[in-house]
Amino acid sequence: MNYSKELEVAKQAAKEAATIIGEYADKTSLDVKLKGKNDLVTDADVNSEKKIIEVIEEAFPNDHILAEESQARASIPEGRIWIIDPIDGTTNFAHSFPVYCVSIALWENREPKVGLVYEVANDELFTATEGGGAYLNEERIWISQNEDPSSSLIGTGFPYNNLNLVDNYLKLFKRMMEKTHGVRRPGSAAWDLCNVACGRFEGFYEYGLSPWDVAAGVLIIKEAGGIITDWKGEGDWLFGQRIIAGNASVHSFLMNEIRACFEEEELKG
Repeated sequence: MNYSKELEVAKQAAKEAATIIGEYADKTSLDVKLKGKNDLVTDADVNSEKKIIEVIEEAFPNDHILAEESQARASIPEGRIWIIDPIDGTTNFAHSFPVYCVSIALWENREPKVGLVYEVANDELFTATEGGGAYLNEERIWISQNEDPSSSLIGTGFPYNNLNLVDNYLKLFKRMMEKTHGVRRPGSAAWDLCNVACGRFEGFYEYGLSPWDVAAGVLIIKEAGGIITDWKGEGDWLFGQRIIAGNASVHSFLMNEIRACFEEEELKG
């Protein structure tokens, strides 16, 4: 099936959301609320999400929606569902730190079909459709072909509300510092995944993620030639909260390092 119409609608929704986000970015103060420990939401999140949903529902009124701020679900149904994060990197946005993204994905029958991540501050538009390749600002992208972990750059994120595994995570972080070129933590999982897709990062790992953080970026990585699994090397990464991404060699390296730092029961969400 051709998903060109769906991709164009996603692009329109992202651009209109970005306009709203930009208007709030120019304000001297934001209305910032706490949803949970270190889990922020701003008026920009709420209003940009409303715009995204409005654009999608106008074009596809029968589709389902899963959105971070208004329409969360514990699972995804059969059929078509749009998975939306209006601002991935809200904490960055609230502090005027320039990595925050609009993330929009279309899943059909529990498989990703369209993925879009728009990094607003730097005007980077990552897109993919199933079988159609992955793109950055309309240019084809591929994962890194560097298979040597010791010369790889790795992306990660830090858990912000579930700190039960933080000691293990810091142990893993130390091993990454010792065994790779370095580790980066930009603060937006959607953008981190896109950095794997375009070869800036050789790999990425994180725990504590939500479906809207990863639903678009994973398709972009797959279409760029990369591998996505949970920490057990299996497919429970959308709701399982634990993810590894990269080329085959670095993905295997990351999975082995994670297993060395976490107990078996800690590898699953």
